Amino acid sequence: MQESSGANAGELCLALDFGGTKLAAGLVAWRSGQLLRQARCATSCDRGARGQIADMLELVQSLRLSPAEWAAVTAAGVSFGGPVDAEAGMVLQSHHVVGWEGLPLGAELQRHLRRPVLMENDANAVALGEYRYGAGRGVPDLVYLTISTGIGGGIILGGRLWRGSHGLAGEVGHMAVRPGGPLCTCGNRGCLEALAAGPAIARRAREALAAGGGGSRTAPTALALAGGDAAAIAAEHVFRAARQGDAAAAQVVAAACEDLGLGIAMLASIVDPARVILGGGVAKAGEQLLVPVRAAFARHAPPNLAGRVAIVQAAALDEGGLLGAAALVAQAKP
Repeated sequence: MQESSGANAGELCLALDFGGTKLAAGLVAWRSGQLLRQARCATSCDRGARGQIADMLELVQSLRLSPAEWAAVTAAGVSFGGPVDAEAGMVLQSHHVVGWEGLPLGAELQRHLRRPVLMENDANAVALGEYRYGAGRGVPDLVYLTISTGIGGGIILGGRLWRGSHGLAGEVGHMAVRPGGPLCTCGNRGCLEALAAGPAIARRAREALAAGGGGSRTAPTALALAGGDAAAIAAEHVFRAARQGDAAAAQVVAAACEDLGLGIAMLASIVDPARVILGGGVAKAGEQLLVPVRAAFARHAPPNLAGRVAIVQAAALDEGGLLGAAALVAQAKP
């Protein structure tokens, strides 16, 4: 484990990330964004909200902070995978785990950690993290999109997080880009999340297989890469199959990227950002994702924006939630 001797007294924070597929806890020097130590585990959906809080507290214990480190921890930042009331420290909704609705997560954690707790939904938090520490440094107007189990968005305008009147600004994943399209977890149809999040890409690949788009004999299908189990197909398998020449997988990737580009164009026409940052597990595909998304954006964006908005990969793909949680603490400091 890396020691935290590089941080001055009072410049450490706990960073907690409640994600749809993983939980993570870290010790961070909030001024620099240096992640000194971390621990993570898979999200156990069947344990519910209370079980996930207990799992997170166990991760904090596993960091084994020394007495000096605990003394230097002034607050905890929380990145949560769903809508929250940041001021009240309350979870509004989770589309992936039951029992979160109306739960005062901030107060629960503060009682255990005995430190102030600051929280945001994951996309807002990571947007702040990328603005302060990563691919958004020096860019006062930007949009961050996380493309993972779901799709979320965070908007920075004039160097400040824009939450909107109800704290729901940036919920790009539940913007209907294809009315009448596939059913989303929110209950609506045609949402960007239902078209281009990781599970949606896997679903589109399974639908292609069922329709007979099984790929060529020389190019491995996503099904083969998933060990022959259709239920095990993940977005990563689809991108890998497309890279290796599978035509059906390439069509699925192209369709998802088209929808992402369209969604970004719709958002950009309202927000007018200088930069759009893509993060989350699906963004690990790098240029395989970015190139067609940029092309789709150029097709759908207003002409005076098409060549003026940079679409880039996030600097922190695996630790974005932790650094975003630390950025919440940094933002609150004078």
